[in-house]
Amino acid sequence: MGAFGRVEPSVRVCFAKEDRTIDEAVAKLRDIPTTSATAAVLSQSSASSNSPTQDTLRVVALQADLHWQDPEANRTSFAAKLDELLQEEAVDLVLLPEMFTTGFSMDTGKAEPLDVEGQGVTRKWMQHVAQKHGVALGGTVAVRDSEGEAWNRFWLATPEGDVHAYDKRHLFHLAGEGKHYRAGTERVEVTWRGWRLLLQTCYDLRFPGFVRNHGPEPYDAVLYLANWPAPRSPAWRTLLQARAIENQCFVAGVNRAGTDGSGHHYAGDSLLVDMAGNILADAGGTGSPAVLRATWHKSELTAFRTSLPFLQDADRFGIR
Repeated sequence: MGAFGRVEPSVRVCFAKEDRTIDEAVAKLRDIPTTSATAAVLSQSSASSNSPTQDTLRVVALQADLHWQDPEANRTSFAAKLDELLQEEAVDLVLLPEMFTTGFSMDTGKAEPLDVEGQGVTRKWMQHVAQKHGVALGGTVAVRDSEGEAWNRFWLATPEGDVHAYDKRHLFHLAGEGKHYRAGTERVEVTWRGWRLLLQTCYDLRFPGFVRNHGPEPYDAVLYLANWPAPRSPAWRTLLQARAIENQCFVAGVNRAGTDGSGHHYAGDSLLVDMAGNILADAGGTGSPAVLRATWHKSELTAFRTSLPFLQDADRFGIR
């Protein structure tokens, strides 16, 4: 099923006169309170799932080639991959690419119709898969609401039966996305199993103000799901690491592979990154399907932020 990423056994923290591993930092700094960033002003939605808190989050990213504008074929393909993958190992969070049922299509006639309650075939499918395997499952889908408006919607379904939604804020006008889809207006954070997860989609990656970590409870990880073309892969890789470093958080960047129906090629380059910008798992730019794995530790994140309290010095700003 593709290349597997390597997880480093220990992340290093840089001190003024010596290097210590995160484990040593945790032991030394356990009793020091964690600092937080100053508040920024923007519209934000925060949601929680009724789930137990855990220190580790076992993350899997599925980089895949997609069947062009064929939702049923894509759901069937991903269902088979997940059945195979999740019967062999314990996983908490599984992430799929942007518009995983259609590819990056501007034909909103192919967008999935939703009823007045926002329900659709793929949303129900994601709920079923999440509950069947006991994982949280994330992916974005081109949807059309009951009023006929189209959205690029990120759904995160949890095994508790909840489905959290984020509508992509920064639409990719270069490809005409802004002509065919509505832009979201809220930043969405989800708290699940004690982890605060920020949901983001593709082009959002280029706009650091919208993702800036802030507030008394900064998020722990940001999840980027994308259809990011191969010619701009260097920017994708660099910006994923930059977002991790500047926000002192884990980052998942899950891209598609192959060539879509519009002729755009995708190299993949999916990454799982830690809070210091270190790459934990890397699909590379082969343009082929891949499965990435990493285990994130919240205790390591807390120790890192305590030893390097940069977020408390962040500028105050607003977003319009």
